[in-house]
Amino acid sequence: METRKPVLFETLASSNGYAIGIIRLNAEKTLNALSLQMIDLITEQLLAWSTDKHIAMVMLQAAGEKAFCAGGDLQNLYQSMLTHHASAQSDDIGANHYARDFFEREYRLDYLIHTYPKPILCWAHGIVMGGGMGLMAGASHRVVTEKSRLAMQEIGIGLFPDVGGSYFLNQMPDKVGLFLALTGALINASDARFIHLADYVITQADKAQVLNALLKQPWSDLPTKNGFLLDAVLNNAQTRSETGLDSLSAGPIKTQLATIQMLCDQEGFNQNSLESSIEAIINHRSDDQWFSKAAASVKNGSPSSMQLAHLLLKQAKAMSLAEVFRMEYLAALHCAARPDFAEGIRALLVDKDLQPKWQPATHAEVTPDWVNSFIESPWPAAQHPLADLGQPH
Repeated sequence: METRKPVLFETLASSNGYAIGIIRLNAEKTLNALSLQMIDLITEQLLAWSTDKHIAMVMLQAAGEKAFCAGGDLQNLYQSMLTHHASAQSDDIGANHYARDFFEREYRLDYLIHTYPKPILCWAHGIVMGGGMGLMAGASHRVVTEKSRLAMQEIGIGLFPDVGGSYFLNQMPDKVGLFLALTGALINASDARFIHLADYVITQADKAQVLNALLKQPWSDLPTKNGFLLDAVLNNAQTRSETGLDSLSAGPIKTQLATIQMLCDQEGFNQNSLESSIEAIINHRSDDQWFSKAAASVKNGSPSSMQLAHLLLKQAKAMSLAEVFRMEYLAALHCAARPDFAEGIRALLVDKDLQPKWQPATHAEVTPDWVNSFIESPWPAAQHPLADLGQPH
């Protein structure tokens, strides 16, 4: 029996001889969760198409109706962490070679998408979480549909909003990025556009019509011009979708923006103000189920992860995208070497008891030195595995 390929690639010829490169995530059973193999396949194809003069643009999509991509392959990471924790090199964050490879290659792919020389259309239908957000965030043209549900829920598994989250969460309206980092709250299509995670809201039923229109465009070898052509097609499709599309009405983030900003009003970016914001979110009384779920996630999340996410958002404000990925890489390896990340995966996906035992267990026990140590590097700057990101070749 033929092994099912986890990513499918094809090129579609347009009417004037140029082509559209199609990337389809093809792992429906795992909600298209990103494996290392998938990361490598996508990277290789994107690099090949980047210099192919006949490829005018790339479309990134996924098989199935449930999810674009629900995250990364946590099972293999979990096994690598257990092995590393039990080894004589448990204090060396670089000794977990699988984690090193996974995060380095995932972040390189995400950075490639952010800096790609041709338009990339990401059609993010269904669930988009974690690693899926990393694929989507950097695309030049990001489409969500009436069924799109986005989230960065890493706090619940002892990680932090990575894949560039420290960068793109800072691009949102004031305080919203911190709120989403702490709560992992689900974002619908309307809010995704409002907070700059998506560019267009188009019904899934219009997808075939969009693709048909793309194949009729007068593409050229000018990426900027091609980007304008793609914008025009997507604008027309969005205008058609606006009639009767409920998901275009204001979402909970937009309607409750003032409350979110009030709860996260921690101007000093210090630990005491963060703890006040966390307490305010947990104690906020609301009949809104969305808010109640957000508060429950904060209450149950890893204290270390929340403090780390807060630190990374603060540091990233003054960083380039490449610098953010280098910082997140260190933080990810530190998370893999410490207890909470493995414990969070165990509680959610392995034993499924939903009762993680966080270490430290409370915010009061999380010291500034502990949090700051998550971004300490074992390498000189020139030897950082991502040192070449953003450098001319």
